[in-house]
Amino acid sequence: MTNKQILISFLLIIILAVASAIFCFPQYPNSLIEKANNSYNWSMPKISEKGFKLGLDLMGGVHLEYQADLSEISEGEKEEVMQGLRDLLERRVNTFGVTESVVQIYGEDRVAVELPGVDSIEKAIEWIGQTPLLEFWEELPEDQLQKMNEVSQKISEIYEQNKDKSQEEILAEIQKIDDWMLAYQIPYQKTELTGRYLKKSTLAYDQVTYSPIVELKFDDEGSKIFEEITERNTGKTIAIFLDGASIIDTNGDNQIDGNDLYAPRVNEKISGGQAMISGKMDVKEAKTLVQRLNQGALPVPLGDPISQKKIGPTLGAISLENAIRAGIIGVSMIIIFLILFYRLPGFLASLALLLYILILLSLMKLIPVTLTLAGIGGIILSIGMAVDANILIFSRVREELKQDKSVVSSIEEGLRRAWPSIRDGNFTTLIVAFILYFLGTSFIKAFAFALILGILVSLFSAVVVTNVFLQLFAKGKLGKIKFIWS
Repeated sequence: MTNKQILISFLLIIILAVASAIFCFPQYPNSLIEKANNSYNWSMPKISEKGFKLGLDLMGGVHLEYQADLSEISEGEKEEVMQGLRDLLERRVNTFGVTESVVQIYGEDRVAVELPGVDSIEKAIEWIGQTPLLEFWEELPEDQLQKMNEVSQKISEIYEQNKDKSQEEILAEIQKIDDWMLAYQIPYQKTELTGRYLKKSTLAYDQVTYSPIVELKFDDEGSKIFEEITERNTGKTIAIFLDGASIIDTNGDNQIDGNDLYAPRVNEKISGGQAMISGKMDVKEAKTLVQRLNQGALPVPLGDPISQKKIGPTLGAISLENAIRAGIIGVSMIIIFLILFYRLPGFLASLALLLYILILLSLMKLIPVTLTLAGIGGIILSIGMAVDANILIFSRVREELKQDKSVVSSIEEGLRRAWPSIRDGNFTTLIVAFILYFLGTSFIKAFAFALILGILVSLFSAVVVTNVFLQLFAKGKLGKIKFIWS
């Protein structure tokens, strides 16, 4: 690289290091921002202090394992039933606000549920055992809809007339409107029809257009209720909710939230307890809808958990503290080794190693990745692999220096000779890590993912960052002192 390229690369690395440090530890720059705002009456915004996602073993919580009763399920349907069960349990625990919950299937009939932050096994079992609530909502009466539209129109006018004002000032104006909250409510009300009356739903295809449709079948009591509802809502829509949320993702953002509302139109009074849902949906969406409609109850019996374990937050905090301490000790010993055995290159590699850690933590926070003890183990192992790449480079550089070559040319040739070994070693480890990730259970997956991410970042750290540092110093005055390079 030319001197200009090296300098630009060095500046970009410094910017990356500062940005990663701020993103990982925003509390320190935020304290400086707060002092500046107080001292000079500034209004600088603070950096978001969203923390790392911690897994069950670090945060504490409850781990439950169930064995599904698949005795009444045919061999070809077992996988689909277990996927439906996993989806149901995941929606169930998320409905109760359990953050970073993990629901995984392993083997043919077992499902594991991890609930970080939950301190009661009994409460967790109660949540999982409850039947999800499938509901059908009808449109509000015309007078209420008209009133909601009037309120929405007034709010739109306020926004139009107060474009230059702050959000707080606009909100204050909105709250002066009578019944202003009506504009933020969904225009539907509950009916007596729920999932308890649904016998089953199936996937079918329109005989004319061949587009997927969903057929519903209610029991006798549900048929009567459904007939009454469709009679009074002909020409209107009926919204379908599961556990208080839209039963399907309607806006294409791959998540079901408050922005979704699935409400098929009723074209005529429906008798006989059979209904059909059609519209703009592909086969995958239709299958998802069928699966979730059939989740008005657990698709297969679970019974009591076959294994249950509670991890207290104190134990989790101790585990995290010990893991961090082990990481600090390990990195410190690596840095001491590098400096003692490789002098200046070892010192520069240590700086690159610290940057590697900042980048890796930033990615863990940005993706985000749930940190577990196994994941931290993968991170520490990848640190060792990052150092291994540096050692290969330094060994080749020493061999070139023994042939009385200049420091700059020795570094370039050493990197060129070391690269095939670095590439092959990391590539083979990546293959094993990917196999572990796709075939392993939750703890193995956490370890494998951290290892994969660490290897990729370590390649950048060893091959790019360390190389830039070496060439920057080698082309300066220190490049003439061969002793500190060999």
